[in-house]
Amino acid sequence: MAHIPDGVLSLPVLIGGGALAVGAVALGLKKIGDEDIPRTAILASGFFALSLFALPVGPSSIHLLLGGLMGIVLGTAIFPAVCVALLLQAVMFGFGGLTTLGVNIINIALPGAVIGALVAPMIQRATPARAALIAGVASALCVALTGLMVAASLALSSADYMLSARVMIATYLPLMLVEGFVGGFCISFVKRVKP
Repeated sequence: MAHIPDGVLSLPVLIGGGALAVGAVALGLKKIGDEDIPRTAILASGFFALSLFALPVGPSSIHLLLGGLMGIVLGTAIFPAVCVALLLQAVMFGFGGLTTLGVNIINIALPGAVIGALVAPMIQRATPARAALIAGVASALCVALTGLMVAASLALSSADYMLSARVMIATYLPLMLVEGFVGGFCISFVKRVKP
């Protein structure tokens, strides 16, 4: 579960995550050009819709994050895209929370932005098959990093959450495989259709 609800995190974690999120969203908005808006909106709506479908795995649940795919395609625009989607999910469906919005944005979007920046140049030069492999590995890695960041957010808030954090990381393993396939397939498709 990447959406941490209200009332779980400590005040220092909430303030730190909120401050990072404000800066990251501002950076993302500053770098979005007019031609980037449709692509950002499509991926934000895809993230919004797909992450509503959570599958129970043990004591937790998982849902698609699309962090790797969004990071590769959007770059820093991933931050406002995830912000809008998470805000709407919190207000409309009670997923996550308003006080934890900043932490949730950073936990989901930061791995995608960093990994996307590292692999996007390699994907641009690669064949569709190689691009799919790179994007698949990057997408799986983004899920792992998101899981670690959510676990760290919980662990930094209270030592009582250590067991929950460990269990949550284990539930992300099957999601890594699915995200790797989805990210690789989408990037390969885009490389073939619109190189």
